[in-house]
Amino acid sequence: MDDHLVVRKGVRALLMDAPGITVVGEAADGLEAVEEAKRLQPQVILMDLKLPGLDGVEAIREILADQPDVRIVVLTGADADEQVLAAVEAGALGYLAKTAERESFLQAIERVARGELWLPPRLTRKLLDHLKPRPNLGPAEPLTGRETSVLNLLAKGRTNQQIAQELFIAEATVRTHVSHILDKLGASNRVEAALHALRAGVATLEEN
Repeated sequence: MDDHLVVRKGVRALLMDAPGITVVGEAADGLEAVEEAKRLQPQVILMDLKLPGLDGVEAIREILADQPDVRIVVLTGADADEQVLAAVEAGALGYLAKTAERESFLQAIERVARGELWLPPRLTRKLLDHLKPRPNLGPAEPLTGRETSVLNLLAKGRTNQQIAQELFIAEATVRTHVSHILDKLGASNRVEAALHALRAGVATLEEN
């Protein structure tokens, strides 16, 4: 979703022959993005943040309110960290610069389609600094020790496969832990869980 035709056509060309990816539509403004998302029911959306009519962050909120299972990757220019942080808090799972290489686009779409985060370490660190710790905010039901370990790695942007490797458990077990974490935190996705955990001091981005 981008208001510049050249950008939309360029992204479409990048993804045209990619295995496992089908481009089902595009939109030129925020309102059209919401309408097209509802009509086309895509699995992943690439969303520009500077859109006419309805900006990208608001479009993300509206789309996810109607279709919570849609995965959204923010697509924007340089020096847009604050906007990207707002988009992540709205539920976006990833970020790509418009100048990113084709391989980055493909990896981001694949990861986000699985419900995993795609954020550069610089932005992840800024996300931590952006959040105010709220020690009294915690899950309604306490996390187990293993769930806390999984949540720490999730907040660092690790994939399920990486978490499994670091904790020496099966990837299916990681998925089960993530599902329990989301339920306990009342979060609808990994981003919400990470934000909640970072605010509450349940997780940290510091490497051990």
